[in-house]
Amino acid sequence: MKFRPLHDRVLVKRAVEETKTAGGIIIPGTAQEKPSEGKIVAVGAGTKDEAGKVTPLDVKKGDKVLFGKWGGTEITLDGQELLIMKESDILGILG
Repeated sequence: MKFRPLHDRVLVKRAVEETKTAGGIIIPGTAQEKPSEGKIVAVGAGTKDEAGKVTPLDVKKGDKVLFGKWGGTEITLDGQELLIMKESDILGILG
């Protein structure tokens, strides 16, 4: 896959959905919530200030991140479902 997000956008692969609760109850696919965490697949170059200087992003490829429930736009590349979102939609990096 050849895709590079522009400016302050990142490409995220959503984490695998849990199909069982901690108590062992199996959740059907239609009732599952999509996870709000994922892994950064690609990042843009960063934002430009008024002088044209590029400020790099705080996240990098491979970071595991937490994002808002409705964050990002779903896209499909090479058969994979991914999210593209602005860096500001990311709530934090999971350690």
